[in-house]
Amino acid sequence: MNSDVEMTILDIRVELPGNQPMVLLHDTERDVLVRIWIGAPEASAIAMAQHQVPSPRPMTHQLLVDAVNATGDTLESVRISAVEDGVFFGELVLSSGVRVDARASDAIACALFGHVSVYCDQAVIDEAGVPAELAATFDDEVAADIDEDEEMDEVDSEMTAREESMDAFREFLNSVTPDDFAEGHE
Repeated sequence: MNSDVEMTILDIRVELPGNQPMVLLHDTERDVLVRIWIGAPEASAIAMAQHQVPSPRPMTHQLLVDAVNATGDTLESVRISAVEDGVFFGELVLSSGVRVDARASDAIACALFGHVSVYCDQAVIDEAGVPAELAATFDDEVAADIDEDEEMDEVDSEMTAREESMDAFREFLNSVTPDDFAEGHE
């Protein structure tokens, strides 16, 4: 991995006015940012993993990491390996040496759930990287930070509402009898 640079996952941003989420990767050694536009579901998964929001059941990216571990292999790292026409390519690097092609956003989410490093090929940084001071100016003009507390409150509220709905349904199932269904048909 001689041309790979370890990156820090800074945060999720939303580009205005289109409300397009992006993940920011930071090369701290050179103070360069790589911005990768991603989908809303991946942005949500990355944010949940970053903030360690518990899920009652494994989310897709956690499931993938768990499935790899169940085979006796482990996720060693992820790489952002290329960028072509604005599309970023990633890969999962397994301890067995196997590399699995992945979308960059999925690879980043898996890295967070698997607690492994994200590396970026130097050629990707050369092509798509922006000095952090220039990116900060650009971001002030066209992007806004996601209010993480508000977003996490929305996730928590949605999960609480689902749990309350399931509790009410379980209560109904525990109290209902076959006669309750027959009463209206006599």
